[in-house]
Amino acid sequence: MVQVSVTVDGQRRTDEVEPRLLLVHYLRERLGKVGTPVGCDTSNCGACTVHLDGKSVKSCSVLAVQADGSEITTIEGLADGEWHPMQTAFKECHALQCGYCTPGMIMAAVDLLNNNPDPSEDEIRAGLEGNLCRCTGYHNIVKAVQSAASQPASVGGVQ
Repeated sequence: MVQVSVTVDGQRRTDEVEPRLLLVHYLRERLGKVGTPVGCDTSNCGACTVHLDGKSVKSCSVLAVQADGSEITTIEGLADGEWHPMQTAFKECHALQCGYCTPGMIMAAVDLLNNNPDPSEDEIRAGLEGNLCRCTGYHNIVKAVQSAASQPASVGGVQ
């Protein structure tokens, strides 16, 4: 067993974990962060995307021990008392159907806008290409990211 200390959604945690434990399983099974789904277990789908030290990562491709000392934000921690603007945009633009990919899509989209506050449609599509959706056809997902990007930061925009 190895001791890890992480800050998850603003709360500091120290736990003993097996060195082979994936971050997604640590988040879900130890911390109860079930908003981060286990998708493909091969890092192909992106459903398990979280922010690790401010950058989006597929938590099924990161060991919990690799996150030691890091700050992690899950879909549950993205909102601060009310929905994050990206979550609102996904709802308003009907950018989800079954919802399985939605947490990962939202986390990747927030990271995209943090790095590029005014992306073109092609840049949005390229920025989300590591996240798969089998239901929506992506059109409304792109619309949601464009909608969130158009929000001024002073009224809850993503920037």
